[in-house]
Amino acid sequence: MLRWLLFFTSAFLCALSLLTAVRSPDWSPWRLGVAAGEFGHWLAVAALGLAAFAWFARAGAGGWALATGLPALVAAVLFAKPTWQAWRVAEHLPAQLSAQFGPQAIERPPFSLEGLMERDPAPVAIRTLQVAPGLPVDLYATHRRGAPCVVMIHGGGWESGDRTQLAHVNHWIARRGYAVAAISYRLAPAHQWPAQRLDVLAAIAFLKAHAADLSIDPTRLVLFGRSAGGQIAQVVAYTARDPAIRGVAALYAPSDLIYGYVNTYEDDAIKSPALMRRFLGGTPETARGNYESASSIFHVTPRSPPTLLVHGTLDAVSWHRHSERLAAKLKETGVPHAYVALPWATHGCEFNLHGPSGQLTTFALEWFLAAVTK
Repeated sequence: MLRWLLFFTSAFLCALSLLTAVRSPDWSPWRLGVAAGEFGHWLAVAALGLAAFAWFARAGAGGWALATGLPALVAAVLFAKPTWQAWRVAEHLPAQLSAQFGPQAIERPPFSLEGLMERDPAPVAIRTLQVAPGLPVDLYATHRRGAPCVVMIHGGGWESGDRTQLAHVNHWIARRGYAVAAISYRLAPAHQWPAQRLDVLAAIAFLKAHAADLSIDPTRLVLFGRSAGGQIAQVVAYTARDPAIRGVAALYAPSDLIYGYVNTYEDDAIKSPALMRRFLGGTPETARGNYESASSIFHVTPRSPPTLLVHGTLDAVSWHRHSERLAAKLKETGVPHAYVALPWATHGCEFNLHGPSGQLTTFALEWFLAAVTK
């Protein structure tokens, strides 16, 4: 019985570890890729221990030992792969960021083994306010008065999610000396685009109007969104023409919804064509104006604010080609930008702030915020 349990554990770990090398199949929960890529360093230890146990228990059970130990050894190697790849990305990340945003004094390396064992920062105080009826905003306090403010826009495929999403990231940002305003916006399908853009603009106006009371600097705002929130953040940043918006950071965000619609299929991981039809009121043929309005790639100009993009190339929800194509457009237009590609990562890759993606993302974000809010 024990041997069968260890065999199936080894097989499961081997299958899970493959998600550090290939995209999650559409039929599987894509969040398993987050576990494999961002907690794989711990899973590698478990897999290696299982392989070692199978080796030392091989006497009289050679077939079982091979069938159990070999998949476990493969799993250990693949689970360790993101750590090695993070080292490779980290070697060039400071130079990449410095070339686009200027040198900054960041007091930690982009990635370290010690960082894998750190804990999340202690929470800061949160103050909940009302931008408008049904549109609350959570303000994460910081120790600085008149601090720059990061406007956090949540993801959720435009139909779900709320301002409390991944709150530990907001606490981390606040601990770095920035106020964080985690905002709400109306959700599809009850509210189609551009309701979401209007809600973000209303939140920005609210923050500016109450800046003194909130102890934030109304002239130093940075929009930050993930997934659908990144799409909204990019569009608002590029269309508002507001000098107070000093920059926009987007994690694994779709930037061209026409391109996204025609390059997917109805039964993908999140049924994205149906999501887009409900969000935008039709197909690119019947609602083209909304598709173009909601696609940041159509709104890039030389005056667009500096942009930070982070995207996993194994993302099974939002194709990394979105960020690649937007980065190319920003380069062509002369907008300072950095695209940080994470070759092992999937959607939601910064969930573990101390994992390979989390360390690199927070390093890039800390550099970016310091540069654009000077």
